[in-house]
Amino acid sequence: MSAIFKKANTAVITGGASGIGLALAQKCVGYGMRVLVADWDAWGLDVAKQSLGETATTMHVDVSKTEDWAQIKSAVVKDFGGQINFLALNAGVGARTAFDGPEADIASFRKVLDVNFFGVVNGITALLPLIKEKTAAASSLESAIVITGSKQGITNPPGNPAYNASKAAVKSLAEQLSYDLRANKGVGVHLLVPGWTWTGLAGASGDKAKPDAPWTPEQVANYLEAKMEEGKFWVLCPDNEVTEEVDRKRMLWSAQDAPTGRPPLSRWREEYKAEFGKFMEGGA
Repeated sequence: MSAIFKKANTAVITGGASGIGLALAQKCVGYGMRVLVADWDAWGLDVAKQSLGETATTMHVDVSKTEDWAQIKSAVVKDFGGQINFLALNAGVGARTAFDGPEADIASFRKVLDVNFFGVVNGITALLPLIKEKTAAASSLESAIVITGSKQGITNPPGNPAYNASKAAVKSLAEQLSYDLRANKGVGVHLLVPGWTWTGLAGASGDKAKPDAPWTPEQVANYLEAKMEEGKFWVLCPDNEVTEEVDRKRMLWSAQDAPTGRPPLSRWREEYKAEFGKFMEGGA
């Protein structure tokens, strides 16, 4: 695919009032693209609008609600003529969840799944018909769908079952979408899997100093662009602490739990600590 980020192209970005979504919106605006930023954070949207300028519009929405996606679709038709070159389904929330104790709240499970998973499902079902229609009508028109996942949806570390499950479901959904659209040469699908990134979900707030280990949202946006230009579905971002090689080994170990008969989440079990350490020290 040729460059998606170019002047006169259009973008729809959820969760775009801050973090990675805002960095993607800034990138699009920098290329002269028209951008629709959707988020539930009304105050954040106002701040984002001031920084993004006239080529960006904002919408206060809840991605878990289909009626809000109908509003987004109407705005795309009205303002962009139905054209979407870059769709970033990036909105996400984090909440501590557990199966017992004070965090065993089913409402938290539902909120995380409604936003992180159904927010993606809703976005695809609402806007994919427009994308397919436009790319089919014009062979020169190309679009990219970027879905934000998480390494927690791949390696499934203990401690936050709802978030991990939501991102594992998003990974599966993105894989299915990529396969289903394999014959649509004008539409690319990419799963963005950030490393530790300094956003609100990772603890960034106010004037709190960024540690050395995490990447900035801008670094993630730049890495995504590079992998998109390579035509990669998997966008597995490192950070300043975890290298790509370490990520690969961790994912390989987790994937081998089932075929080797190890218990689930063996990486974190005391009886496998030494074996896992040797595995990480060896080649992969």
